[in-house]
Amino acid sequence: MQMSQEVLGQFRRKRLFIAVVVAALVLILILAFRFFEEKSRIEQQSRSFADNAIQRFDRLFSPLDVAANNTLGLVGLPCEEVRFPLIEKLASLQTVRSIILVDKDTMYCSSIFGRKTLSFSNSFPELAVNNQRMMLSTDQHLLKGSPILLLWTPHDNNNRAGILQVINIEMMSNYLLEPTLPWVERAIFNVGGKSLEYGNPMIEEAVPSEDEVSYQESSLRYPFSITLFGPAPTRLALMTVPSQLPLALLLSLLMGYIVWLATANRMSLSWQISYGITAREFMVYCQPLINSRSGDCDGIELLLRWHNPRQGWIPPDVFIPLAERHNLIAPLTRFVLSEVVRQLPVLPTCPTFHIAINVASSHFHDREIIDDLQRFWWPANPVPQLIVELTERDSLPEVDQRVVSHLHKIGVKLAIDDFGTGHSSLSYLKTLSPDVLKIDKVFTAAIGTDAINATVTDMVISLAQRLNISLVAEGVETAEQAEYLREKGVDTLQGYFYARPMPLGDFPEWLREHKTTLIA
Repeated sequence: MQMSQEVLGQFRRKRLFIAVVVAALVLILILAFRFFEEKSRIEQQSRSFADNAIQRFDRLFSPLDVAANNTLGLVGLPCEEVRFPLIEKLASLQTVRSIILVDKDTMYCSSIFGRKTLSFSNSFPELAVNNQRMMLSTDQHLLKGSPILLLWTPHDNNNRAGILQVINIEMMSNYLLEPTLPWVERAIFNVGGKSLEYGNPMIEEAVPSEDEVSYQESSLRYPFSITLFGPAPTRLALMTVPSQLPLALLLSLLMGYIVWLATANRMSLSWQISYGITAREFMVYCQPLINSRSGDCDGIELLLRWHNPRQGWIPPDVFIPLAERHNLIAPLTRFVLSEVVRQLPVLPTCPTFHIAINVASSHFHDREIIDDLQRFWWPANPVPQLIVELTERDSLPEVDQRVVSHLHKIGVKLAIDDFGTGHSSLSYLKTLSPDVLKIDKVFTAAIGTDAINATVTDMVISLAQRLNISLVAEGVETAEQAEYLREKGVDTLQGYFYARPMPLGDFPEWLREHKTTLIA
């Protein structure tokens, strides 16, 4: 019983281990999924911020571009004639600080200062020589030191005539580049290698700090880009993990519980028995039965052994009672019958040689044992005598006694196994009329050591002899026990003193060696 509880405990611990592992994996997967989902969301927010900023700048630059193209007709006209039209145009363009006309590489007319004469290529070589359309600079005339954006619209291909618009880029950047915390901490407007950061009126290179990462997006219509600085998406995503933990923990515990319930059958020993029968994990062993007077081997008792690849060797006293409780003992008995029939050609073909097979009382219900013998045993035309050993873990109901009577009629002997233990009763000797009584190994072990059990052994022997019932003593392990039982008239001895249980296929070789030893 202790070993049975230990094995069942192992199965429960395995179920618990699997449930815990699944729950842990689910917890990790949920948190990982939420982490990557949040990381992706943060990255998407940054991209969306940059895309939206570029679209807004494009929409603001587009009317300026149109206005400049419409004003190109004024290039080359005297400043006195075009200044007021320039002022009117400036009034309709709220983001433009001033408009300057350039002709023959000379900036000759300003909407604010009127007529002037400045070299365009010397003042702004990036626009005149390098063919740039935009340039970040600092206002030196109206609001000195403030950042401005120069938007250049050339009149011809030589790039020495056109419209130069001075845009109030600080106002535009403060309106369009306001960071969105926490994923965007700093937003920068870039043109031609120069940068203007939101909140910073200085045009200078923007460098990320140690814990910041950058993301840059360029406009497809105008030569500018937007750079974003902010915490790494990984760090921000990790900060959200604790808030996800309660729900993830709840789901993982729920999944672990579902796995615990789902493995109740598959991870149970009863399910393992069913699977083991299908996978042929069971093996038929046998233990010789020795004639106490002659020393010859008069027969064998068939024993079932189970090597579970997942658990190792599982003792019979663990899986046999469980198989009986879950109605799996009959399939195991059928397996034993089929295996012994397969080995009949190598077993002694002698009517006095008997083969004992253990059968549970539940197998007697509805004539199952009779049907199985007619299906497996009798078609093989066996010569050895078959003995059905009735195990006594459960008492036999009234109806099963008729099955026992039928067994007697068809020549199958009946033995009561482990007599003196379990549900054994003296009334069995009358109602079942057994041919053999098997003395349990508990009483055999008591010989010479336990006076009370030894007395019970003597009483069982005496009773069987009076009723003319053959006796088999189990668990004979010493010469003293064998001699005592032989003197008491016990017919057959079985135990480690003669042979340990062996695979059924090894028995013929053992029998040859045993006969050689007797002759010698």
